[in-house]
Amino acid sequence: MVAAVQIVLVHPEIPHNAGCAGRLSAATGCRLHFVEPLGFSLEDRYLKRAGLDYWPLVDLVVHRDWAALCAALEQDSPRPLEQRLRLFTARGGRSLFETAFEADDVLVFGCESRGLPEELLRGRDDRRVYVPIRAGVRSLNLANTVCLGLYTALVRAGVPLPDNDGSHAPHPLAPADLRAADVARRGD
Repeated sequence: MVAAVQIVLVHPEIPHNAGCAGRLSAATGCRLHFVEPLGFSLEDRYLKRAGLDYWPLVDLVVHRDWAALCAALEQDSPRPLEQRLRLFTARGGRSLFETAFEADDVLVFGCESRGLPEELLRGRDDRRVYVPIRAGVRSLNLANTVCLGLYTALVRAGVPLPDNDGSHAPHPLAPADLRAADVARRGD
């Protein structure tokens, strides 16, 4: 089953940020996509540590490139993929808090050092989303932006948030010590 809103990290470089996105995916049930090349191995201990023992709950798909990701995403909704893309960038667009979201949107985030590649942004000014920050600050941390963007998109799209009464019951596979590499599927 495809989650309402999906998360895409294009060329993530820092395993901790990608692991935090994995944990967020587990918490919300939203599918997480990584687009290669990655700046770390799916076996990385920092990736595992940031995702804790939640990797069994993460629906993680790894794609060899942008084209492979697009081919996979085009099958997830009757709405054209181009209309579903929300390209998060510090370089223009519409404020996250003024953006309308749909239940099948795809939230796309770039790597920590360079953001989204220019070729993905070119010609998509109406798809760009930014988080307002003070002048003099270049950008926010990727993990923070993914979390803020995802929860905002879910609420604005009217997608029900997880029902949580504050209790915690560990996943049955939590003691198995799984890593991202153990749960990841290839999307190409």
